[in-house]
Amino acid sequence: MMGAMGQLILLRHGETEWSASGRHTGRTDIPLTARGEAAAAALAPVLARRQIRAAFTSPAVRAVSTAELAGLPDAKPDPDLWEWDYGGYEGRTTAQIRAERPGWYLWRDGVVPGDAAHPGESVAQVGPLLADGDVALVAHGHVLRVLTARWLRLGPDDGRLFRLGTGTLSTLGTEHDYPVILTWNVPPG
Repeated sequence: MMGAMGQLILLRHGETEWSASGRHTGRTDIPLTARGEAAAAALAPVLARRQIRAAFTSPAVRAVSTAELAGLPDAKPDPDLWEWDYGGYEGRTTAQIRAERPGWYLWRDGVVPGDAAHPGESVAQVGPLLADGDVALVAHGHVLRVLTARWLRLGPDDGRLFRLGTGTLSTLGTEHDYPVILTWNVPPG
């Protein structure tokens, strides 16, 4: 039986050229690929069956486009839903970073400062506020993983435990008044 708290529906934006190649995409505004657009549109029938009270999206074009294609054209941009600022690691793959910093792990080691546009954020700095009620959030992999960890009353670095693919839908809710994952990483269709 569900408690008073509504469900939080998480949509990771569709595929981009950078996400397809494993490049860390924080504040760089990369559009969706055709495959990313198709995956986002395929989420629309699933969302149409739900009564969504409010929807919010990262200001990034990849998230805004995903929201629109998924049937959430009135999603309000929220700067707290921007992806993690990867600082000097923006646009680089994990393999490239590990070539310079063997054993590097984002969730443990964080990022190095970049230029003025990409100063970088620690794992503790990534964590938007949660709202009560049925709310849809369209955002990015790492920020949604941190949000999920916080929903479950875990530390922000426990977001490392939740792999999240592009163009997927996940639902957070409650069971016996305790926060739980109801669905995770569900592809369209």
